[in-house]
Amino acid sequence: MSDTNLELIDVSYAYDGGREKLQILERASLTVKKGELIALVAPSGAGKSTLLHLGGLLERPQKGEVTIAGQNTNALSDRARTLMRRNTVGFVYQFHHLLPEFTALENVAIPQMIAGKSISEASEYALTLLDNLGVAPRASHRPSELSGGEQQRVAIARAAANNPNLILADEPTGNLDPDTSNLVFEALLSLIKQHQSSALIATHDHDLARRADHVVTLKEGKIVPFDL
Repeated sequence: MSDTNLELIDVSYAYDGGREKLQILERASLTVKKGELIALVAPSGAGKSTLLHLGGLLERPQKGEVTIAGQNTNALSDRARTLMRRNTVGFVYQFHHLLPEFTALENVAIPQMIAGKSISEASEYALTLLDNLGVAPRASHRPSELSGGEQQRVAIARAAANNPNLILADEPTGNLDPDTSNLVFEALLSLIKQHQSSALIATHDHDLARRADHVVTLKEGKIVPFDL
């Protein structure tokens, strides 16, 4: 069994900019092991979102390999990629993207029900996750009734609902004040260590990035270590 939840091997990706090609990634490589949280710090436009999309199987690399939980995903059909994304990857974005008409509990239960769990089983585990993240008392509230930090912790619970091997987060604390950012980051870090999953987090917050297991950046299309 692999101890690596995400591996990018010599991955290249470019956008067609009309007259010239815009090379975002050029033979970029990265390994994220079980229980690890990797912070990705880079300026806007450097390719952070592209990297997360490749790792989350939302895009295919033009060259190189993407491996999740030991399985090379390159040859997978679109259907197989969708199933793997649903079952092994969780996403957290800068804006929580919770379903506004459902409660916090329902937002966390729905992904589990889509994956085949009963309502009672999904609701029970959803409450456990919300409790672990300190928002169980708000389980019956809709997103509009939650603070920004509470919304993001519910979003993290939703991302973790199907026990993914990998959590990908794009500026998950970007809209939060420093104290709330710290709470959200601690919740995410605790969840990863507890479940031996992994996380790759794009962030501009150097203080939070310092608490990651490793910090990397993008330089000339390569993924390289970054000293804060």
